[in-house]
Amino acid sequence: MMYDIAMIGLAVMGENLALNIESRGFSVIGYDIDLGRMTTFAESRAKDRNIHFATDLADLAGKLSKPRKIMIMIRAGKPVDAVLEQLIPFLEIDDIVIDGGNSNFHDTIRRTAWLAEHGIQFIGAGVSGGEEGALHGPSIMPGGNPDAWPRVKGILQAIAARTNRGAICCDWVGSDGAGHFVKMVHNGIEYGDIQLITEIYHLMRDLLGMTATEMADAFETWNQGPMNSYLIEITTDILRKQDTDGTPLVDKILDVAGQKGTGRWTVVTALDEGVPLSLIGEAVFARTLSSRKDERIKAARQYGRTVLEYDGDKQSFVNVLQDALYAAKIISYAQGFDLMRTAADTYGWNLDYGRIAELWRSGCIIRSAFLDDIKTAYDRDRTLSNLMLDPFFQNEIGSRLNGWRHVVSEAVLHGVPVPALSAGLSYFDGYTTKSLPANLLQAMRDYFGAHTYERVDRPRGEHHHTDWTGQGGATSSTTYEG
Repeated sequence: MMYDIAMIGLAVMGENLALNIESRGFSVIGYDIDLGRMTTFAESRAKDRNIHFATDLADLAGKLSKPRKIMIMIRAGKPVDAVLEQLIPFLEIDDIVIDGGNSNFHDTIRRTAWLAEHGIQFIGAGVSGGEEGALHGPSIMPGGNPDAWPRVKGILQAIAARTNRGAICCDWVGSDGAGHFVKMVHNGIEYGDIQLITEIYHLMRDLLGMTATEMADAFETWNQGPMNSYLIEITTDILRKQDTDGTPLVDKILDVAGQKGTGRWTVVTALDEGVPLSLIGEAVFARTLSSRKDERIKAARQYGRTVLEYDGDKQSFVNVLQDALYAAKIISYAQGFDLMRTAADTYGWNLDYGRIAELWRSGCIIRSAFLDDIKTAYDRDRTLSNLMLDPFFQNEIGSRLNGWRHVVSEAVLHGVPVPALSAGLSYFDGYTTKSLPANLLQAMRDYFGAHTYERVDRPRGEHHHTDWTGQGGATSSTTYEG
């Protein structure tokens, strides 16, 4: 028997994707370097399904219909290159390899070109949705060799999530690394969303003294409105979950956050592209700070710092917490889409931002009703430079701005850290300020390094240098990009 597609890597995501693919009427042949894992899958969830298993990569390639379609779901980095090197000798011209892991988009650009040298078509597909999404319908963001897309479109769109309007959450994103790049930005926004929710939780817990049940009730109410999202939904579930002793399980979990690298890649890319990704950056740094648990315990003792008691109306404050969370969420997405827009120019990608928002509407971790509004904004203006400039989002931020400022100010006054909420507000204030103090900054750079400056009374592009001390010369350094 010849099979429709192969799945290499049968851990959580690979196993569930294989089951999803088979449930849509396709035959699957699987392989994993861990023979025990493969055997367990074969004897349990894959039993009596049209899923079979290869003894090695040669056996796998020999049992695939041509052109071969092979999906790899393994750890990103060197393991992907190692599997590709072992696989290439068994492949032929026009065979297709899909990397569905969280690979760095620079690696995907390189691999697309590398496999093309062998006549093999490569796709780097971002897959979001976790275990549940992989089994029932994830959001899929494929990019790479465009010639491969028509040949795998039927399978990938068959297994993808659907929005409540029937739109398929899988579509071609762009050439070479575009798919993995968009997935990376998705994960960066996810970092921002999660950090904002945890900061609201922190204020509820430590400033307002709310119980886990009271907090769950608030999040559940918010989830019925414009903030409806998967992350708000699971926050409600988490806060209601009790440990075996009847107390909230969340209180027993150590406050040390993990991360796998995609958030950091997003921030590094933003620095490379010159995009002010401040909120998402603070979300990444907050996880790093949380990992220094022993130092934080020592510092807390040394400074004896406590949260000052809040003496205002608690229910009113809960209401403005919702305003702050929603407004800051807009900033997180605005920064993420700004990064996509800037990188698209750098790499020559023709990204459809409205369609990307739709790809994220269902199946993925950041799925939310809010994404419908983003799609509408980009459908209204495909050249929109920043979500904050869209009339809908301008109104949404404007109506919540006072509440957002109140939350951040109270957090600062009472000693509760809100790095993402405050970074988002600072970004908003900076972006909407006509005259920033960068004139003094540039004067300093010219003073100590002759880096030149532009003048408000002269055309843009003219660079000037001043001999500030009277002891310098007329020679200036290289100009700058403003």
